[in-house]
Parts: sequence; C-alpha cells; structure tokens
Amino acid sequence: MAFGAAIRVLLLSVAAVNVEGFVGSTMTAGIATKSSPTFTHQTSLTSTASSTSSSASSTSNADGNGAVRGIIFDIDGTLADSWNLGYQATLTVLTEYHNKNNEESLTPETYPLNSEEYHFGCRYTTPERLARHVGLDPEHPSFESVGDDLGRQFDDYYVQLVDKETAGFYDGIGDLLVKLHCGELSGADSADNKSGSSGTSAVQLGALTNACVEYAHAVLKANCPQCSSDSPSSSSDAKGNGIYQRFSSIHGANSVPRPKPFGDGILQCCEEMNIHPSQVIYVGDAPTDARAAVDAQCRAAIGVLWGSNDEECLKEEEGFKTLCSSVDELGRAIEQYL
Repeated sequence: MAFGAAIRVLLLSVAAVNVEGFVGSTMTAGIATKSSPTFTHQTSLTSTASSTSSSASSTSNADGNGAVRGIIFDIDGTLADSWNLGYQATLTVLTEYHNKNNEESLTPETYPLNSEEYHFGCRYTTPERLARHVGLDPEHPSFESVGDDLGRQFDDYYVQLVDKETAGFYDGIGDLLVKLHCGELSGADSADNKSGSSGTSAVQLGALTNACVEYAHAVLKANCPQCSSDSPSSSSDAKGNGIYQRFSSIHGANSVPRPKPFGDGILQCCEEMNIHPSQVIYVGDAPTDARAAVDAQCRAAIGVLWGSNDEECLKEEEGFKTLCSSVDELGRAIEQYL
C-alpha cells in the first residue's frame, strides 16, 4: 500500500472520543455566574487509544522501526508563552457576549472567569471552550452555533494581537528548534535518520494547535520574522533564516478533519511530512495532546510542565512517556529517540 494511502487509512480509522469534565459558567437570572471546575476531573477524559487497520499499521515495518524523523509541537503553553493573550482575548469576547444578552453590563476586568478556569478550558477547541465558558452544556441546542460565533470573534481578535511580546517563545525554545532542524542533537546525524532528499533536515518540524491555523502561522512568524515569506533571508543556513519556513507542516483545529484529542491532525502532518507516525514525537502540555498522540500511534508523546497543566494532571496520562520541567530537559528527552 502506498505511504500516502496508508496515512489516509489511519485518518479514517482513528477512534471516536468523548471529552468530559468542564462546563464552566452557568446563567442565573440572566447573569453569568460560574461553577468552579473540579480539578480531580482533569485526567478523567475518556481514552482515545484505538486499533487501526492492520494494513495501515503494517505499511512499513522499516519505517516503524527507524529513528525518529519528525517532531510535531503544540503551540500555546508548549512553544509560546501566550496564556495571558488568550485569557484577555477570552474575557473580551465573553464580556461582549454577556452584555448583548444581559441587562447588567460587565467589563473584562469584572467578567467571572478566573485563570484556572481558563487554563482548564484550553484543552478544548476554541468554539467549544467559549460555549462552555458562557454556561452552555454540549447538549444545548445552541451550543455549536454560539461556540462557532464566539470562536470566529475570538480568532479575529486574537490573531491580530500576536507578536513577540504577547506570544513569544519560552526561553530556549528557538535554540532547540534550530538544533533539531540542523541535526545538532546527538544521534540526529545517524544514517537512518536522514530524509534522503537534498536540503532537508535530519529532523523535520511540525506544529499542531487546537487554535485556528492562522494563529499558528502568526505565532511562528512573530518569533522568526527574518524568515517569513515577507522578508526572506539570503543566508542558506537555519540560523540565518530562522525556522518558520522550515516547518514542514503547520495546522490548527480549522484545517484538520477533527481536532485534538483525535489523532487526525497529527496524521495529516505526517502525510505532509512524508513520514510514518511511528517516527514522530508529539510534544504538548495538555491531556488532549497525549491522547491525540496515542490515537495517531506516534512513537511517543512528551509532556511539558510550563504550560496550562501541572505534573499532577499530566502524570496520569499514559500517553506521555516523559514529563519535562525545562527546555533543557525537553531537549535531552527528545535526544533519547534520535
């Protein structure tokens, strides 16, 4: 079976997932009030692990047993320290929604959504998260339409505010990406880790977020402005060009069949990177990241502890083989697979 066809089979065979736990706000007498999330439920998401067709999973035993050739990263809370941007944009959008539907006006400063509730909601796609924040249950007939409307407003507002101040990379992330792309980590220059095509990196880079794909591009461009398509560099090395244009695949919730915790987005990245999922590591900061990696049958998922979820939450996720508390630890963890 052709490699691309095998990935398409995997895309069609990922398991259905039921994400439970967070409801967010409730509406009382027309005013938004909130029930605090129960953090003991943070790790109670239904398992997404699934068995794929034998023809797809056995497409290339050589590929499956080879060295890791690609690293796909989540963005918010993994590459970029953007939580406050997302939080403030969320408060702005929710306040506007509240004021249109209630007599008593609120401001972003007085809207009843705290940072812990915001962080908890980040495991959902933007439309679902916002619908839950305004107090709608997924069974509510307006859940999808309200979420979609709020999601569009949020994306329009959020993406415009992206820059290195609001969504800058965590310290050390840029250097790590360059090292991965240039094959500077030990093991990255091994013979079976080469892509085999001229000008390609030993380790390909991908990005997958549950935000919109436009946001993903905006964050990567903001942190690597010298290599965006608007200002190409004449230098041929990765350090001269930066690494934005060297990402082989970049996707968001609105550019893949189904968002995390489904594995569809990872599989779509793999197809575009022309590598088998078993040769990919996915790096993220949320339970949904671990479950998407399991669903896509990645080689491994690595969790980072500087994002929206702490060790108590992430250590319950069997999909995360390693948890890292620093970028240096992340580099060493990735090195073990190269």
